[in-house]
Amino acid sequence: MSPSRSALFCLGLCLRQVIAARDEPLPKPTLRALPSPLVPLNKPVTVRCQGPPGVDLYRLEKLRSGKYMNVASLNIPAMEHTSAGPYRCSYQNGSRWSPASEQLELVATGIYEKPTLSAQPGPSVPLGADVTLQCRSRYGFDQYALYKKGDTGPYKGLERWDRANFPITTVTAAHSGTYQCYGFSSSNPYLWSAPSDPLELVVTDFSGTSGTPSQSPTEAPSSTTRPSRDTTIFSRGPGSTTGLAHQDYTKGNLVRICLGAAILLLLAGILVEDWHSRKKFRLHWVPAVHRPLPPLPGAQKSQSGQDWGRPVGHPQGLPL
Repeated sequence: MSPSRSALFCLGLCLRQVIAARDEPLPKPTLRALPSPLVPLNKPVTVRCQGPPGVDLYRLEKLRSGKYMNVASLNIPAMEHTSAGPYRCSYQNGSRWSPASEQLELVATGIYEKPTLSAQPGPSVPLGADVTLQCRSRYGFDQYALYKKGDTGPYKGLERWDRANFPITTVTAAHSGTYQCYGFSSSNPYLWSAPSDPLELVVTDFSGTSGTPSQSPTEAPSSTTRPSRDTTIFSRGPGSTTGLAHQDYTKGNLVRICLGAAILLLLAGILVEDWHSRKKFRLHWVPAVHRPLPPLPGAQKSQSGQDWGRPVGHPQGLPL
């Protein structure tokens, strides 16, 4: 192949690679909140968009407001309730825009008083048993979130207005850890209560432990051991006095069994009657008065020091 033909071949190959590269979609950026997307009021947070090297322009959008900023990073020195909400970002290379990042939900915590978190039947649970973590609040929340320390995402529950139950069935060692819960309203999903006090869930394993040690088959019984009053004494012969003792103990046992059965029947009748009365009461149960949420903090002037813009148009693939 002549040098001129080789040069043309290389030029054509390069052009095909450039065209193919232009046809490939740009990679999606990532959007994170540092140190966490759950931000206590008046605490700092940084929202950062990360794309590939050589990006020409970043665009950070605050959804639902239609506002955006041409920055890769937004520093919020003191979290306000007006800064909470969903965010996303994209970037521009040349005349092309990347796909939008996954949505980041920035949550302001500490808007309301903390709820209480408890474990039923208790915070110490045998391996393989069931436990329910219950989050309660004095406010009328219809949403609750349960977080385990070290996990990235919450377990969310929609329950009664004053509490949420998070059942954990067949617990394993992985369920051990520290839990906290939050309460919030679906009308303001990014404004949460303060976190509950931490609850330490301990999963115990009894497989290696034993109960009271039993007597060895080869071990002789102690000479000082006395039979209990309910022990049956067998007669050694027709004229032995132990035969009378056996009859007296048998009659006594029968009397006690009959009395015990009568008491059990009486208690069962009382429990059945109480259950029926409670069932009738629940049929006519009226929910407690729904306590309203306290007013939100007053709007404050933004402390970010950066102005949000409203686009006349928006990048392709990024509807507002």
